[in-house]
Amino acid sequence: MPPSSSGNAAPDRRIWPAFPFSVSTRISLWVSVAVVSALWAWGAWQRRWIADDGLIVLRTIRNLLAGNGPVFNAGERVESNTSTAWTYLVYLGSLVGGPLRLEYVALALALTLSVAGVVMVMLGTARLYAPSLLGRSAVLLPAGALVYIAVPPARDFATSGLENGLVTGWLGLLWWMLVCWSQQAAARARIWFVGLLAFVAGLSVLVRPELALIGGAALVMMLIAERGWRRRAVIVAAGGLVPVGYQIFRMGYYGLLVPQTAIAKDATGSKWDQGLVYLANFAAPYALWVPVLLLAGLGVATLAARRGNPAPAGRIRLAARIQSPSAVVVFMLLSGVVQGMYWIRQGGDFMHGRVLLAPLFCLLAPVSVIPVALPGGRWFAREEGRLPGAVSAALWLAVAGWALWAAASPGMGADATRVTYSGIVDERKFYSQATGHAHPLTAADYLDYPRMRSVLVAINNTPDGALVLPSGNYDVWDVVPALPPTPPPPGVPMDTWRRQVAPHTVFFTNLGMLGMNVGLDTRVIDQIGLANPLAAHTARLEDGRIGHDKNLFPDWAVAEGPWLKERPWIPQYLDEGWIEQAGIALTCPQTEEMLKSIRDPMTRPRFIGNLNRAWEFTRYRIDRVPEYDLMRCGLAKPPPDRPPYTGLPATGP
Repeated sequence: MPPSSSGNAAPDRRIWPAFPFSVSTRISLWVSVAVVSALWAWGAWQRRWIADDGLIVLRTIRNLLAGNGPVFNAGERVESNTSTAWTYLVYLGSLVGGPLRLEYVALALALTLSVAGVVMVMLGTARLYAPSLLGRSAVLLPAGALVYIAVPPARDFATSGLENGLVTGWLGLLWWMLVCWSQQAAARARIWFVGLLAFVAGLSVLVRPELALIGGAALVMMLIAERGWRRRAVIVAAGGLVPVGYQIFRMGYYGLLVPQTAIAKDATGSKWDQGLVYLANFAAPYALWVPVLLLAGLGVATLAARRGNPAPAGRIRLAARIQSPSAVVVFMLLSGVVQGMYWIRQGGDFMHGRVLLAPLFCLLAPVSVIPVALPGGRWFAREEGRLPGAVSAALWLAVAGWALWAAASPGMGADATRVTYSGIVDERKFYSQATGHAHPLTAADYLDYPRMRSVLVAINNTPDGALVLPSGNYDVWDVVPALPPTPPPPGVPMDTWRRQVAPHTVFFTNLGMLGMNVGLDTRVIDQIGLANPLAAHTARLEDGRIGHDKNLFPDWAVAEGPWLKERPWIPQYLDEGWIEQAGIALTCPQTEEMLKSIRDPMTRPRFIGNLNRAWEFTRYRIDRVPEYDLMRCGLAKPPPDRPPYTGLPATGP
């Protein structure tokens, strides 16, 4: 942590650079940035891929490009993507890219933002230490940045098609801007910079909802530190305009307070035991406690070698304490701890390491680069002594040695591609093995995943429409035929009409690969609730696999669609009685209102109605067992088709 006195020396805004380094410091900084960026980009490229969940985003973008709106299935307003900013960023990239495949657009954006985030965090930390390095001979060496890029999951999710690259870029930019802001307290930061920083902080909730804890805290810091209502009004307007505007749109358009993914995964729930398992699963394979101890030692050595300045006379205002480099460092460290605790409480994720990468990045930011003084004095001199410099150099070499070892670590080992009791897998290795592609980058690569080619055959073989369900045989899908179509308009042949109106719905877990390999006229839903509103509004299973702990029975899919609902047209594992009960449960007034909020045409009354009832729809839950849902809603259970079995008749005299 830099000395608090460093915040008293404001940069000279009339010259560039604001803090002129020595030649050795400046050269070492840019060499470090160049080397780490090159290693980071190369390492991420070597592990390039697009996750199945990354393809979910691209299905939404296909609908946007087709004019269906930001939805996963046409005619059903469901927000199936957690990161709003990532969705629209890839959409804009697709408009610029023209005929370029959406997968390549997402790949390029994710890799670029990942590299940019690491560059920005290193430059921000270099600026953090700049005041204490004025007039001193030192080199800036990568430390925390080296640790981050060495962790294999960081490289895995740099190009996964998910929002991890955007999160890295946003955190790096926010860190750099906060450091700049903290060093301008005496000179008072220009109002345009204050507004820009507030805008970046306000985007947090659109990058990922839980990042609002970071962006919101940054805005509070700025409001406390700034003087004058005009500047505070700029912060409120710049930081709140876009997120508040989108929140109003979300409530009116989707009828929810949060993305449906947050409801599907019950983001407010808690699974502490599973979260601790997830933490150990992430930290143990790479012995992350080793770099933690080494970086702590480097931090202590940096503090010990700092240039001591007398404390300013008089009482220090709260605003001055808040707008200081030390406060920004504490803020970033606390942000990492809070984010980590949030995810541990939530239970982590099913993807190895993914959700703990952002907390790790926050914790490493203040030591992403470390100043090491060049020896030029006595052995025990405080600032440029030989012994402090030797200690720092030895600790840095240990960090570099750990990074070389961790970068080649096998990670989860034999359990990387097996869904064990923990429910956690190495997602990249899992899909590489399952598809037979070292780098599954496109939806076409995922056609080699089990069941994918056969589902296209099933759809083509049912021209009159069908509900397609996965069977135990990976080469065969079960189909539930559609009801006969209505009579065609005059002059339209029946055969042509049947194919025009034939409905197809596929009920399957892997929404991304499936949604990108079928047409937009095919409805794709899941039992987890990422795209299926009924599944999302069921209760979370206590012992379910993390990230997949909702499981709607397929009987509901038969009940709510235009399908034949009796034998012999339904598979043996479905129950006619459950289908009938589910059909009646769907007439529950609250359930009907929830479904109308996303399926009725979007009109002004509908938008206002959704806006008023978004809280109610967000909290609403149904029971996944149809009979229990009938009881919940107070509906009568239909009489059984045959008398219930009561056992063998009594025998004897």
